[in-house]
This record gives sequence, structure tokens and C-alpha cells, in this order.
Amino acid sequence: MSRSRHVAAALLTLSLLPNATLAQQGLSGPSSVEADLTPGDGLTDPQPRTGFPRNVLPGYFGWKDGLAENGFRFNLDYFALGQWSDSDLGEGEAGGGVLRFYGSWQATENGSLTFKIEDRQAYGAVAPQFFGFDSGALSITGTAFNDNGTMLTNLFWTQRDPEGRWTVQIGQLDLTDFVDVYGLVSPWTSFQNLAFNTNPTINAPNPGLGIAGAVKLGENIYVVGAVADANGDPTEPSFDVFETGETFKSIEIGYTSGSDRIYFDNIHLTVWQSDAAEDGSRAEDKGAAFSAAWLIDNTWMPFLRAGVAEGTAALYERSLSTGLGWYRRNTDLAGIGLNWAEAKDIDETQFTTEAFYRFNISPDFQITPSIQYIRDPLLNPGQDDLTILGLRARIVF
Repeated sequence: MSRSRHVAAALLTLSLLPNATLAQQGLSGPSSVEADLTPGDGLTDPQPRTGFPRNVLPGYFGWKDGLAENGFRFNLDYFALGQWSDSDLGEGEAGGGVLRFYGSWQATENGSLTFKIEDRQAYGAVAPQFFGFDSGALSITGTAFNDNGTMLTNLFWTQRDPEGRWTVQIGQLDLTDFVDVYGLVSPWTSFQNLAFNTNPTINAPNPGLGIAGAVKLGENIYVVGAVADANGDPTEPSFDVFETGETFKSIEIGYTSGSDRIYFDNIHLTVWQSDAAEDGSRAEDKGAAFSAAWLIDNTWMPFLRAGVAEGTAALYERSLSTGLGWYRRNTDLAGIGLNWAEAKDIDETQFTTEAFYRFNISPDFQITPSIQYIRDPLLNPGQDDLTILGLRARIVF
């Protein structure tokens, strides 16, 4: 059987399994379109400080709400991130912006179409995603804020079981929306450093063609699996995976207190494997990750996350992170994280700390100052440490 047929068979097999989502939440993690379309954190009664920008454009938002009542929900939002470093290397500052248009159409009672188009731009010589490297650290300090231009990061169909026992998604997928996630995973609303987003030992591909699903094995146990293009390129979406046969695969089994709290009370183990590139640009990689996070009194979320990888493509070979999230009134959010990491073929270790406070002026307007402290930056042994200050803003229309 040809490699393309192997891939097609794998995708078909996964789609026929009783996979899918966990009740209504499904595969929609904290960084997904579904989460961004849902106001508040889903656990507390939002008490906004202001109504901006809804009180400025009531007609527009009323029109949006009318569309939502008929099954079509969408947002247009813009992010800006500035970062400043005291490193003796590099530019010393970085900035970038992301414009996103995303939404969901409830086409049938149990089926929906999700889309997201992004335009990512750097403001200066260095985009925040690469500012850590520019400053001498083996660290992605501004996850997702790159200079990739226009991208199609989501365009997939979701099919749900009417009883909430399973869900399948197929199309243009961003695996970081649901692979090894927890409540503080989103670079749009929580931590900015990759050490505290999707596990930095996982060589997750860029958004591309794939299929994923989840199944409930009981009230508290779930399984999530995915197969996706290992060479995904959202700037030029394609079906090349059926020719190359090069895929990323993951399987996750987890425990949660309930389907409605799947990403707030969660303990899981993820195992993954990524094929080597036939042109030699990427070696085969595989590994495992563990995550435990629990939201106490709907206020405090301690977390512990670890990962190991065998190949050379992931950022770190070993990583251990711990920290605490503080969910506050007005849906403010504070977080602090500590990370220890080892990289392949580098003898030293690197320690990273990040703290942030997301101040919600309104549900549609947030400002998030942050500070990152990196001890023993691996790409600049001559410097003991470096500090990166950040300021992120988001407005939603």
C-alpha cells in the first residue's frame, strides 16, 4: 500500500472510531475559536467594569447578536504585544500585532463549521516569538506573535454525538487548540512563554490538514486522538500530506471532575510521534507529556506539567513546569509559572519564570502586563540572567 493510502486509511479509521468530545465542550480548548467566542470563563458570573466597545457601537453588536441567535457567531479581534529586554545581545525590544477573524456556523443540530483567518505582523526588526532567541535565551517568549502574514489556521467540520459521548473534527486544524492543554494554555489570554503554553517538548506542527476526535469512557475519563500533516503550512494550505504521508500523531487519556470542567480540573498523559521529513529537514521525533491542573473554589489553579522528547525538533528535550493561576472578579486573571528545561546536546539547564496580570477593562478589552525572568540563558552563556518586560492588549469587535 502506498504511503498516501496509509494516511487515508489512518484518517478513515480514526473517523469511524467512537471518538470525540467531552459533552458540549468537545475539543474546544482555552485557545480555540469556541473559547474565544464564549464570554467570561464559564465558571463565574462576569461583572464587567465597562461596556466598551459595545456601548460605543450598539447597532453593530446588536446585529452580531442577531446572527448568533440564528447559528452564526463571529469575532474580529486585534492583539498587540510589546516586549523589552535587558540582555547584552540583540535588539533589546520587539513588537507585533495579530488581526483575527474567526467564527462558527451551527449548520445542523449536531454539526458545525469553524473558521479562523489571521494576519500576523512584526512591528520592528524582531517579532516577539523570536525575541527570546535574539536576547540569548533558548525560549519562545512571545508565543504566536510572529511575522507570518496571512494564515488560514482553522477551517474544519465538527460532528457531535447527540448524547455528548463523542466528537470528530476534520479539516484545517490547529492541534495546539486541544493537544496537552489546560486552563492556562492560551497565549492570547494567559502566559506568553511557550514553557507554560503547549508543552515545549512536543513538536506540534503548524496548522494543517488533519482529523481529531475524543470519546468519553465514563463520567470522568476521556480519550483524545489526532492525526495531522507534520508539514502543515497555514500560509499555503494544501493536501500534500496524502502524497508525503508525513504525519504527526497523538493520543491522550485524561481524568476530569466533569465534562463542563474538562480544562479546569484535569489530569492527563499525552503520547505523540512525528514522522521525519523525506527531504532531511526534520528528524523523526516522539515523546510524552504529563499535565495536572485543578481549579480550587473556582479561584486558584495550581498546575504541574512535564515532558520528554527523543528527537531534535522540539524546543526542549526535558521540561518541568509548575505554577498557579488566580481567577479573579471581573474575569481578571493572574498567573505565575516556573520552568526548568534541558535542550538536546546542551549541557546546561535553563530556568524561566513568568508572571502576568490580565486586567479586563471589559469582556472585549483587556490589557496584560507581564515579566519574564530567565536564569542561565542557554544561547548566551556569558550572561547570568535576563529580564523581559511585556505588555499585551486585546480588543474584540
